[in-house]
Amino acid sequence: MASLNLKINNKTYTVDADPKMPLLWAIRDIVGLTGTKYGCGIAQCGACTVHLEGTPVRSCSIPVSAAANKNITTIEGISPDNSHPVQQAWIQEQVPQCGYCQSGQIMAATALLKKNANPSDKDIDAAMQGHICRCGTYPRIRKAIKTASILMSQKASTK
Repeated sequence: MASLNLKINNKTYTVDADPKMPLLWAIRDIVGLTGTKYGCGIAQCGACTVHLEGTPVRSCSIPVSAAANKNITTIEGISPDNSHPVQQAWIQEQVPQCGYCQSGQIMAATALLKKNANPSDKDIDAAMQGHICRCGTYPRIRKAIKTASILMSQKASTK
């Protein structure tokens, strides 16, 4: 066991954990932020995606020690009230069915739009590759990303 500082959603948590424990379990079981989901445990499905220093990563395969003292953003940190344009687009386009994969999908989409404000279908497909949706809502996910791009552009032009 080690005492580690995790900076999650702009708040620092001191956790006592095995340094090899997957970051996912520290986020969910120790810190209590359950929006990040366990899917496969082998970094293949994307349900556990969080941002580590702004980059989307699969938290089920990152040891908690590798994330210590680094900025971590979970789905809870995107916005306190679901007002982020990606979240609003997800609602507008009625993306979720079961919803299980959606926090990881949203985390990947926000990272994409931060790098590329107006992605093409090819850009979206590349960024979302490996994010599995068992319900098959991929066309709605793509549409929501495009809608979020428009919402973000509108928000930026009103500032």
